[in-house]
Amino acid sequence: MSSFGLPPANVSVPPHHNVSSFSCGRLLQPLLLPPLFAAEFVVALAANVLALRRLLLPPPPPLTRNWHAGSVLACNLAVSDLLYALTLPLLVVYYGLHKHWPFGDAVCKLERFMFACNLYASVFFVTGISAHRGVALARPFYARGHVTPSRARAASALAWLAVAALTAPVLRYASTRDGDGGGGRTECVARCDFGGDGDSAYFFYVVMRGTLGCFVPFVVTCASYCVVARVVWKNANVSRPEKRKVALMVACGVALYALSFVPYHVFQTYSLYLRTHGRPVCWVYDAYQVSKVMAALNMCLHPLLYMAVLDGVCRVACCGGGTAAPAET
Repeated sequence: MSSFGLPPANVSVPPHHNVSSFSCGRLLQPLLLPPLFAAEFVVALAANVLALRRLLLPPPPPLTRNWHAGSVLACNLAVSDLLYALTLPLLVVYYGLHKHWPFGDAVCKLERFMFACNLYASVFFVTGISAHRGVALARPFYARGHVTPSRARAASALAWLAVAALTAPVLRYASTRDGDGGGGRTECVARCDFGGDGDSAYFFYVVMRGTLGCFVPFVVTCASYCVVARVVWKNANVSRPEKRKVALMVACGVALYALSFVPYHVFQTYSLYLRTHGRPVCWVYDAYQVSKVMAALNMCLHPLLYMAVLDGVCRVACCGGGTAAPAET
């Protein structure tokens, strides 16, 4: 035991041992995850309900509703973040009871599926909003004629179907199992038979899910932010303070993605690789647990960053004239 009260840095088990029985995270999870998940649930619930209220309810007169493609994507993002937040109370109970799952196998599978499905839906809609901003600024007339609310609704439906297909295997792999050390505990795990013949297939699925659900969208998001920054920065009619404001917005968007979704998938994949090869390392697993909190933090910040702050990108560029997009796009 280390001087900080955490498990030792390295724990090795023989090959083909039931790796899911290792002891990493037993102190960190019940201390860290319940209070942080509970706080994130409250903030994300309130923020996304307010975001949906702003998006769906008619504004007070004399204002009128300007329902464009960005509004459709933002509404879907708020829905996915809200559904994601609703999975957190079950995790608060689970980790608060030191990884005892009292809700049964069916709810375990559903919770794991909803957690993954809405996480990746959030990633997809963040990418869609970023791409819409980039197209609207770089090609305003094309965006006005082709990026319509009806097409945004169709794209959103396809995104939900793609996410459901991407995360459907979670329903097969997730299950409950008897907890280690007796005591009548039941654990809800992503996969309970580590060390078996299906390790390679499951690892391939996790890598494929992370690639399609995180890293490819990250590249698209970064490229879209670069377009936004370039168009605004080259616009001579936009003042330097406004350009710096847009640059800060772009940096915040990239940083939020890079510091949450990317570490979550990196540590998840690396931890799984070590466990399936019989060499779990506790600091990697603990970093994976911390990255879960960082990923959930996105759901609290998205309403601010994507539904309020980035509206200023189009306003700044629009007011500056030049090649900027019309306000209704």
